Amino acid sequence: MSKIKVKLSNCEQFINKNDYKSIFSEIENALLLLENKQGKGNDYLGWIDLPNTISPLLLDDLNKTAKKIRSESKVLVVIGIGGSYLGSKAVINGLKGYFSNKGIEVLFMGNSISSTYISEIIDYLSDKDFSINVISKSGTTTEPAIAFRVINELLIKKYGKKASGRIYVTTDENKGALRKLANEHKYKSFIIPDNIGGRFSILTPVGLLPIAVAGFDINLLIKGAKQAYEYGDENIKNYVAARNILYRQGKKIEIMVNYEPKLHYFTEWWKQLFGESEGKDGKGIFPAGVDFSADLHSMGQYIQDGERILFETVLNIENPIKDYSIPITKDNTDGLGYIEGKSINYVNSKAMRGTIAAHIDGAVPIIEINIPSLNEQTIGYLLYFFEKACGVSGYVLGVNPFNQPGVEKYKTNMFTLLGKPGY
Repeated sequence: MSKIKVKLSNCEQFINKNDYKSIFSEIENALLLLENKQGKGNDYLGWIDLPNTISPLLLDDLNKTAKKIRSESKVLVVIGIGGSYLGSKAVINGLKGYFSNKGIEVLFMGNSISSTYISEIIDYLSDKDFSINVISKSGTTTEPAIAFRVINELLIKKYGKKASGRIYVTTDENKGALRKLANEHKYKSFIIPDNIGGRFSILTPVGLLPIAVAGFDINLLIKGAKQAYEYGDENIKNYVAARNILYRQGKKIEIMVNYEPKLHYFTEWWKQLFGESEGKDGKGIFPAGVDFSADLHSMGQYIQDGERILFETVLNIENPIKDYSIPITKDNTDGLGYIEGKSINYVNSKAMRGTIAAHIDGAVPIIEINIPSLNEQTIGYLLYFFEKACGVSGYVLGVNPFNQPGVEKYKTNMFTLLGKPGY
């Protein structure tokens, strides 16, 4: 079983024990609503049992497809926005070596409308063998639709009639423009279940295919998620309790902190998950993120001495993927004699403990999530842990965590300005 643990000792001076007792009944009720699928948005709860019900045949198909893509391409272009790309990018960046050029390169497109980015990715792909994985339930979301039209033109110019064999579609089973295209052109396709919303879709083919193509073990990812499904409720209750008590005290901002930059895009995934789920009806904790120790030299001052409207959730990786010792030298001109011979991770861990102590002194409550190591299994656990915690927390907050009415408003304005028919 996973040894991931939520630690609340650094919140003790900010939270009365009676606060925990009073909120736990709310959490138990919210958990029951979620698990019994009786709460708001219950038609989008297909992800709840997914770690325990995902088909081995589907995993096998995904792994075989990933192997085929790797055998014929140097680059996979994943086209999607929001939940259609953030999860897979988070996992791939979390596991891939910083400077690794082994295996296939996975690039992401359709997550912005930057003309410069789109032009440069087209130039970059011009002399490379590549395939496309386009992800969209409807196939008409503006950003990925533009990206697919542009990249498909390049694919056809490069491969002619064989281009369709390099297009992999992840979309609705029966309806939508992308499903129609997939059926007409016989693209290899995977299904986004109707009862799973985009930001909860990482453990479906939306996330699993790109992760498998990148060379990571999606079976272990699911195994880790299953551990959270089976054993993670105590951690979930503790996390949800602390963050909601602090919110009621006026702590309106939750900052996710890592001391390992590989987790930068995990934070971006987490920000969408909680921001889009809780930020409605005039309520919600604002999710932010920092990469320490780099951001200690930029955001550290505000966190230490600014308005006391925030708390931190620290992701602590106990054992790094790699480590290195600080060289021993004859002189001490750089003043590092006191730590020479020690591992860099040792220094990093002391920076973390020193920062936690300083921020507590500065009246910043800290939730700590201890992770034994960074691998497919622990990331799978974290993905499901935060998904379920988000659902429970949303119900405690009193909102529907599974809709996003505010997101549609910018689209209406944009379509009106662009002259789209019907707007």
